[in-house]
Amino acid sequence: MNKFKTILSAILVLFIVGCSSTHKAKVDFDSNPDVDTSNYKTFAWMKQSKILITTQDINPVRKLVVDDAIEEAFIAKGYQLIEDPEKADFVISYTVGSRDKIKVDSYPATYHGGWGWGRGYYGGYHGMTMGTETRVRNYTEGSLAIDVFDVKSHQPAWHGSAVKRITSSDEENWEQSIRMIVNQTVAQFL
Repeated sequence: MNKFKTILSAILVLFIVGCSSTHKAKVDFDSNPDVDTSNYKTFAWMKQSKILITTQDINPVRKLVVDDAIEEAFIAKGYQLIEDPEKADFVISYTVGSRDKIKVDSYPATYHGGWGWGRGYYGGYHGMTMGTETRVRNYTEGSLAIDVFDVKSHQPAWHGSAVKRITSSDEENWEQSIRMIVNQTVAQFL
C-alpha cells in the first residue's frame, strides 16, 4: 500500500471517531491569541496545489477528496471561498501523513485465565516459575493537519490536527472516513 493511500486512510479513520470503534481519532487544535478570527468571512487556498507538502506517492484521487472535504467544511461554517489569496481574510493549507507502528504487550501467562492473582503471581510460586505471553501488533496511524493563516498579519491563526489508527473498515470506506475526519477537525475552528 502506498504511503498516500495509507495517509488518506488515516484521515478517513479520523472521521470515524463518532462511530463505534475501539481506535478513535484524537483531534486537537491550537489558536493564536494575537489573531482575531471573529470577523473572518472569506478564505482561499494558500497554494495552488492546496496541500502544503506533496509526496511522490500521493494518490491523486484521494487528494481531491481531501481538498473538496476541507473546502466544504469551511463553507459549511459560513465562510466564502475566493480565488485570490491576497483578497481573502485567511488562507488554508493542509498536510497528511502516516506512520507504521508496532505495539508490543507482555502479560503474565495467567493474566488471561488460569489460577489468578495472588502470591507469586509475577514470579514463581513455591519455586515454580511462570512464563509471559507477548503480543505484537503492526498497524498504521494516519494524521491530518489543517493550518489557517491570517492574510493581513501573515501570522498563523489556527492549527487543527487529527490522528487515528487505520482499520480495515476505514480502508473500505475511505471517502466517508476522510470527510468525517476533516469535518471533525474543522469543527474546532472558531
